[in-house]
Parts: sequence; structure tokens; C-alpha cells
Amino acid sequence: MEKKLSSELIYQGKIINVYKDKVECENGNIATREVVRHHGGVGVLAIVDDQILLVKQYRYPNATDTLEIPAGKLELNEDTGICALRELEEETGYSAKGIELIAKFLPTPGYSDEWLYVYEAKDVFKVENPLDCDEDEVIELIRLDIDTAYQKVVSGEIFDSKTMIAIMHAYINKHHK
Repeated sequence: MEKKLSSELIYQGKIINVYKDKVECENGNIATREVVRHHGGVGVLAIVDDQILLVKQYRYPNATDTLEIPAGKLELNEDTGICALRELEEETGYSAKGIELIAKFLPTPGYSDEWLYVYEAKDVFKVENPLDCDEDEVIELIRLDIDTAYQKVVSGEIFDSKTMIAIMHAYINKHHK
């Protein structure tokens, strides 16, 4: 285990804080660790009429469009399930009577403390007056049948990790029940 010797806040933002820490390694050497602190995020696998609800959106850091399950960032100490249902409604106009955790994972453990939670929506239904998307989001709702979505993962057309996990979960449930 590494022991933190000092920590310096390099950048404080709306979504992340970046620290430069000095640590003592298990072997006694001193090292620097750049750490991104993030409240975490959620994603939701929602299936309607055997089609997965995905959102297409432009991702600035990678200068590309992505196909992703509805997702969003957690507020500090926010309940992950409540966040998941909110994001599902904001991004798709759907909600669910229940949700079940599929996976909790570290998307980038080498430099970030972010945890991602992927849920499966149960008993999905259309909302009459859904919550609005965030002001800085421009998204398009895409529906893909499970097998097509799986093929897009295999071919590399879908490359977002939380979405890959959700699609693999749906595919395995469809074909191995």
C-alpha cells in the first residue's frame, strides 16, 4: 500500500478536481501521483420492445460521436439509483418501475477515483412530461435490437466501456436463459 506524504490541489473544476500527490511506495521509494477526483457516474440499460435505448452524442475530449446507454454524473453523495432513473428520463423520455445493479467498476483506475454504476431498468415505460436534458447536452435517441448492438461492440463501432458492459449483459441474458 502506498502512503500519501503530501497533496496539492492543481485544478478545481465543476466536474473534477486534480491533485498532485507525493507518496511513499511499498519499497520505500518516493513517487508522484496525479489524481483526478470525481463523484462518479451511472449508466442505465433500458430495453423497450427488445431494443436497447442508446443516445448518440458528440464527445469533445475524443472529438467523436458515441453511442452510449443513458448516463450521467453523480452529485456529491447522491443515491446512484435515483441518479440512474433521472438520467434515463432526461435522456430518453422513459423511466422504470425498478432498477437492478449490473456492475460497479473503475473505468480509469490509473489516475482517477471515479466509480461507475451500471443498472438495468425493469418495467420500462414512456413518461408523459419527461425531465429536460442538461443544457449542454445535444443527444439523439437511437434504438438497436440486442443482437445488432452486440455486433457493434464486436466490430468496434460501440467503444464506450459502460455501454459495452450493458450490451454484453443484455446479449448474454437473451441467449443464455
